[in-house]
Amino acid sequence: MSPAVPSTQDHAVPDSKIIIAIDGPAGAGKSTVARHLARHFGLLNLETGAMYRAFALKALRAGVSLDESFALEALAAKTTIHLVPAAGENRVFLDGQDVTGELRNPAVTDAASRVSVFPPVRAWMVRLQQQMASSGGVVMEGRDIGTVVFPHADVKIFLDAAPEVRGLRRFEQLGAQSASGSAQQPEEVIRDLRERDLRDRNRVDSPLKPAPDAVPLDSTKMTLEEVLRAAEAIVERRLAPRPESRPA
Repeated sequence: MSPAVPSTQDHAVPDSKIIIAIDGPAGAGKSTVARHLARHFGLLNLETGAMYRAFALKALRAGVSLDESFALEALAAKTTIHLVPAAGENRVFLDGQDVTGELRNPAVTDAASRVSVFPPVRAWMVRLQQQMASSGGVVMEGRDIGTVVFPHADVKIFLDAAPEVRGLRRFEQLGAQSASGSAQQPEEVIRDLRERDLRDRNRVDSPLKPAPDAVPLDSTKMTLEEVLRAAEAIVERRLAPRPESRPA
């Protein structure tokens, strides 16, 4: 999806401690929706996918095998990741260095999917995410926010779309951001997304799946504006005060 459409009016939520969890496969538009909801409702946006990509970037830089759990666990113990809110998107700091501009590289994105399958890495990342959102008032997006990281989140959305649609969106995103002219072809991006879906949905630890109480939102045939309005409506419905029951 393209950058979020600005809200015509911000709506602060009644409870500033709420947690909104947005899960879904790669390329579904989770980051766009999360940024919009955070701005619309006056909450902090914590992009967990960027955290995994930052760690994957460190593994690539360090030459650590993406298939060795022990080596990745040791690397995680020496890694710090911070998200700093900024206009448009978070700035991501890896060991104190701003690496935001490097995180959409296809090699980094693929590496993030590979390192995230290991339970020690996921356990470390979940602890970090829980610490960052411990005071509430956040929108978090990822693969297992509503099922593992915050199973008691106040609002859960499972955002999805057909692989072909997600692939074309990701291709347009990569093409717009690629300065080297090395962007993949659409069919390659779609193929990579299908492979990533298989890894994410079939991993042993925290597989990608909707939480039982998540609200599904399929954006395959929706415009960006329609998706954002639908997500707003889901949050508003879940947070609306329940009418008091009247005595019989």
